[in-house]
Amino acid sequence: MPTPRFGVNYTPRRGWFHSWQDFDPARAREDLAQIAALGLDHVRVFHLWTLLQPNRALIRTAAVDQLAHLVDLAGEAGLDVMVDGVQGHLSSFDFYPEWARGWHHRNVFTDPEAIEAQAELLRTLGRALADRPNLIGLQLGNELNNLVEHNPVTAAEVDHYLDTLLTAAREGLRPGQLATHSAYDAAWYGDDHPFTPEASARKGDVTTVHPWVFSADCARRYGPGSPEVLHLAEYGTELAKAYAKDPARPVWIQETGAPEPHIPAADAPAFARATVLNAAGCTDLWGVTWWCSHDVDRALLDFPELEYTLGLFDSAGHAKPIATALAGTIAELRAEPISPQPRDTALVLDCTPSTRSVSGPGGAYFEAWMRLRKEGERPAVVLAERAEDAGYLAARGIVRTVRL
Repeated sequence: MPTPRFGVNYTPRRGWFHSWQDFDPARAREDLAQIAALGLDHVRVFHLWTLLQPNRALIRTAAVDQLAHLVDLAGEAGLDVMVDGVQGHLSSFDFYPEWARGWHHRNVFTDPEAIEAQAELLRTLGRALADRPNLIGLQLGNELNNLVEHNPVTAAEVDHYLDTLLTAAREGLRPGQLATHSAYDAAWYGDDHPFTPEASARKGDVTTVHPWVFSADCARRYGPGSPEVLHLAEYGTELAKAYAKDPARPVWIQETGAPEPHIPAADAPAFARATVLNAAGCTDLWGVTWWCSHDVDRALLDFPELEYTLGLFDSAGHAKPIATALAGTIAELRAEPISPQPRDTALVLDCTPSTRSVSGPGGAYFEAWMRLRKEGERPAVVLAERAEDAGYLAARGIVRTVRL
C-alpha cells in the first residue's frame, strides 16, 4: 500500500458554498494556494445540486464549466481533486432542486425519474472532468444518507440507488479514477438505518468513513482528550475493514475534524496530530481528508455553532494552530512513513441491523475495543460470521479472536 494521501475538504473562504453563484477564480486560486502551502496533496470539492441541475432535464453547462475550472486551478496549485456530485447535504443545510421538493416532491432514492436525473448528472460530470490528470474521481454526493429524513427508503432500495449511480459515475471515468459514495456515521452504528455498513464497505472502489467526535456524543461522553476520541478515526477504519469482503480493500477517512466545543480550540492541535498518527497505523489506509479548509464567516447566519470553527484557516485566511500541527504531522509521516503491521488480535462483533449501536460510542462493543486499545493491544474488528473462517482470518493477519 502506498503512503496515505493527506488532504482537506475545500470550503470557500468567501461566501461558503454560496460562492458558486458568483464564482471568482482569483479567490479560489488564493484559497487553494493556502491549502497547498500546508503540504496537502488533494482537496474534495462540492458544487450545489440546485445550481448544477435546476430542472430535471437541464444540467447547466456554465455550472459544470465552473467546476472544471476549479479542478484546473487545483491542478495549478499541485492538488488532486475528488468531486462530489449530488449536493445534497452540506453542513446542516439541504440543497434540493425545485423539481425534487415542495409541490413537485419526488423521493430522491426511490423515484425512477429522480434516480435517472441524478445518474445523468454524474455521467455529465464524468465526461466533463475525466480528462483532467489531477482528478481522483467522482463521489455520488456528500453524506446522502442525511436525506433519508425526508425521503423514506429501505436498505434494498438504497442498494439499488447506489448501484445505479455508481454505474453512471463510472461511465465517464478513466481507468484508475475512483467512483465512491459516502455516509455519515449512522450507516455504521445507527440501529436499522437504511444505509448499511455492508453498502459502505462493499459498494464503490474505496470505503469512505466520516468518524465525527460529535456522533453519539462521543467527545462529551468520554472527554476531548480521551483515548476514545483520539482513536476514533482509527476505530472507524478498523470497523469498516470488518464489513468488507476484500480483506485488502482501502479505507478513506474522508471527513474528520475538531468541532468546538466538542474539541476546545486549545486541544485541537493535539487532537489532529493524534488522530492522524493513530490512523496511519491502520493497514490499507487510502488517506485522511480533514474537514475543512476554511472557517465559515460569522457574517453568514443560522449555521450550527460548530460549523464556524472547523477550518484549518480562519475566515480571514490566517492559518490556525491546528493547521500548523496537521502540516507538521503530515511532513513527519512523509519523511518517515509508518509501516502498518497486520493486527493479529481481533475483537468479534456480533450484532444485527437492529443492534448496530453496540459498535458506536456508548455501546458495549465500542467500549470493549477501546479497553483493549488502552491496554496496549491494536485490535482489529471481525464480524461474528467470519470469526471461524481460517482463510479470511489469515488474509487479514489475525491469529487470535476475542469475544465480549
